[in-house]
Amino acid sequence: MFSAFTNSLKIPELRSRIFYTLALLFVARVAAHVPLPGIDPKPLLQFFKDQTAAGGGSAVGLLNMFTGGALLKGAIGALGIMPYISASIIFQLMTAVVPALSRLQQEGDVGRQKITQYTRYATVIICLVQGTLLILALENPGRLFPGYDVTQYGDIVIAGKLTFLITSVIFMTAGTMLLMWLGEQITQRGIGNGVSLLITVGILADIPGAAAATYQLFFAPVGVAKLGLPQGIIMGLLFILVTMGIIMVVQGQRKIPVQYAKRVVGNKVMGGQSSFLPLKVNYSGVMPVIFASAILMFPQQIFSQLGAAFNIKFLVEFSENLLRGHWAYYVIMATLILFFSYFWVSVMFKPIQIADDLKKYGGYIPGVRPGEPTAQFLDFIMTRLTLAGAVFLTIIAVMPDFLLFELNVPQRIAIFFGGTGMLITVGVTLDTMKQVETFLLQRHYDGFLKKGRIRARSANPQGMTGEALSSEAVMKIAMPMLIIFLIGLAAWAIRSFAL
Repeated sequence: MFSAFTNSLKIPELRSRIFYTLALLFVARVAAHVPLPGIDPKPLLQFFKDQTAAGGGSAVGLLNMFTGGALLKGAIGALGIMPYISASIIFQLMTAVVPALSRLQQEGDVGRQKITQYTRYATVIICLVQGTLLILALENPGRLFPGYDVTQYGDIVIAGKLTFLITSVIFMTAGTMLLMWLGEQITQRGIGNGVSLLITVGILADIPGAAAATYQLFFAPVGVAKLGLPQGIIMGLLFILVTMGIIMVVQGQRKIPVQYAKRVVGNKVMGGQSSFLPLKVNYSGVMPVIFASAILMFPQQIFSQLGAAFNIKFLVEFSENLLRGHWAYYVIMATLILFFSYFWVSVMFKPIQIADDLKKYGGYIPGVRPGEPTAQFLDFIMTRLTLAGAVFLTIIAVMPDFLLFELNVPQRIAIFFGGTGMLITVGVTLDTMKQVETFLLQRHYDGFLKKGRIRARSANPQGMTGEALSSEAVMKIAMPMLIIFLIGLAAWAIRSFAL
């Protein structure tokens, strides 16, 4: 693997893409640390620290994870990239339902560019709505963060309300649009999927804090509860098993054999080859977990506020049952994950279209008649695979809770043993490594995932939609970012020694 990293820097185009990606990811991390004018993030950080120590803050932790810590810092990137992802999901679902958008998507590059433009407009609208609600919640923190006491922690907003509302919404919308542009540039001229990398880097940004919390967990001062060697071995084995399980299911696929009949086209004989149709075990990816978590998050807050406002004991108790650690939460979570898994497959997977395409090009599945029987066979296979994938997603989603409540592991540590963050991190890492390996194998280098030199590679790696910048252009971007990073590192070191 170390030789593969060395070989990655020997290929000029790949080297430019890697440095370009790192520079833009650094810009995204800066946006997550620049606070909004008129906000004091210290009270919110202290409140979240207390909630995490008490075993709560799961809803806030999920939102903060997707923004890379920008939410609790009150940064210009507090909304993160999630509004763009929400808009993309909405248009993907609408494309399968609205005939006009479906026809637009089939028009090729022109149609896809129009859908992309509509997605950007929808992102702005979502940012304006979410930004306004977030600022109003920060002005009254108890609405968004139950248990927040202004007299204990202090005010978060220290500027005029109306001016702060207008400027902050504009800044946060601009921050999300900047992240969206960075993600698109990484996808076109960098390496990997830009939007997914932005989320992954935000999740991985908490690794130093998680490492420090892990050290304190095992080497706590005398008189403080700490874990022993057996618990540490169990956690290490569990981390390895969960990572291996995620890789196996993300990479897992059912290969349906396909045979193409021979046919004569002019003076050439076409077909007569055997191939296979790959059906992914986890076709819907991490989307069902994201949808289920979002849906469970808002009813709990609404019922809790209504019960407290009108003194309705039933609503208060029901809202408490929707929190992590209660059986009702896990039953509803598993049901929602199962529902959204099948919903996503029903929208995105088209067995009738696949059967028609196979029939058009003279392909058939051995033992299955072409046409409608092929579509029914594919639908039957996909139904069983989706059930297996949904069960796996449910197990991974509740894995951090097992550590959180059974072994008393802090939340920022447990999040790396499963859940949405772990699924995203492993999936994006595998996808990025595949693209790097494609470049290496093109130049006859050994790759990351398998050995051997395979010839006759495609000239355009999968997922690459644009040409890489020249080395001079990349250095003009990367060098200022490196200087800023070194200055920040020196300032952090001086501050640490001064304390």
